[in-house]
Amino acid sequence: MSLHRREYLAQLRLALPILGGQLAQTANGFVDTVMAGRVSAADLAAVAVGASIWVPLFLFMTGVLTSATPVLARHLGGAAYHRVNPLAQQGLWLALGLGLLCALILRAMAPVLHLMDVDPAIRPLAQGYLDALSWGMPGAAVLLALRSYTEAMNHTRPVLLISVAGLLINIPANYLLIYGKLGLPALGGVGCGWATSLVMWSMALMMGGYIKRHPIYRPARLTLRQRHWEPASLGYLLRLGLPVGLSIFFEVSIFSVIALLISRLGPEVVAGHQVALNFTSLVFMLPLSFAIAATVRVGRARGGGDREALMAAVRCALLVTAAIGLGAGLLLVLTRAWIPYIYTDNARVIQLAGHLLLFAGLYQISDAVQVSANGCLRGFEDTAWPMVMTLVAYWGVGLPLGYVLGLTDLWVPAMGPAGFWIGLVAGLTTAAVLLSLRLRWRLRQPLPATARRDEATLEQAA
Repeated sequence: MSLHRREYLAQLRLALPILGGQLAQTANGFVDTVMAGRVSAADLAAVAVGASIWVPLFLFMTGVLTSATPVLARHLGGAAYHRVNPLAQQGLWLALGLGLLCALILRAMAPVLHLMDVDPAIRPLAQGYLDALSWGMPGAAVLLALRSYTEAMNHTRPVLLISVAGLLINIPANYLLIYGKLGLPALGGVGCGWATSLVMWSMALMMGGYIKRHPIYRPARLTLRQRHWEPASLGYLLRLGLPVGLSIFFEVSIFSVIALLISRLGPEVVAGHQVALNFTSLVFMLPLSFAIAATVRVGRARGGGDREALMAAVRCALLVTAAIGLGAGLLLVLTRAWIPYIYTDNARVIQLAGHLLLFAGLYQISDAVQVSANGCLRGFEDTAWPMVMTLVAYWGVGLPLGYVLGLTDLWVPAMGPAGFWIGLVAGLTTAAVLLSLRLRWRLRQPLPATARRDEATLEQAA
């Protein structure tokens, strides 16, 4: 079997379980929305407002904690197995700190809800939901740290299995806590927060148990029998992960800002924008899953000092994601008139969403290439410059251009949401070009000398 074919298969085996896990996590949000909405409009609104606060925090935490994946993959690729457990432990300590910090932030959101001018009738429900959910944030952080470890080990199957298990726990937990069954109080939307916390800790414990028992982790098993505290390594993981978390925040926040800017145009316009955005977010999970796989494969090839394998990993990641982007773009363009019917029967919303999906189809290749290039760069442990590049692309190009085209008559008559989506096309294309140039530069640099110190130690002992 050729090197490239082996690499395609390796990335496919890594990416598909990650994709399944992401879809299962998305389904959790769908279940929360549907079940809270059946209680009252106020409970649904409280969950929606709460999600708009905790989800960006969770994504930021996710970005920071992915820093362990390329570092662990590099050491595994270089057979430096003795360093895997200490480094994975630093990821856990970082996760606990971040989880506690995010929990405290969520519990202090009452003034923010007031500043956001949230309906006074909804504020207590929203804060109650966030208070309940805050108890699960340390569990979510531990889960993310364990996920980085298992992904670096080239074993992503538990990500899928445990995400599906979490969904199966979430449904009955919501039922019991939201509606008050089996003698429990009916908590409404607040119960949804408690159910989510339960799911977060359950998934973390299941992942920990899986790692403890499965033989695939035996060469470099994560264990706390001997605790390691390495401030320098912890600081490196934080410096590596913080730009990733900020990059994700920049990308998520630009969509939130666009939603706020077009809110003045009326509820149907906002609804059409949201329909198009929600569907394209689901499509984006495909290239994102391969980008995560690329981080692992690039990190392992670097650690092994194998330039040929490194080039194959980068080529395969870019080709697969570009093909996905091309296919997704054609799908969106050809089916844009029918997709909105999944969400609504409002004719105006359907027409507008279908129009916006045309622009979404145009940026699929750019979006796929930029996320793939960014994933490869994380495998190189290169995160600071990619953060700057995404900031320039999204906030320096995409949003200003979208604002000018969408809400002003400076160049053309105001285009409304279509102008913002043209800005997204420009911003994502800029990001794809800048990150691809950075990746090209990275590929020309010498590989790090990750010594196979475990083998050397064995030889000396013999």
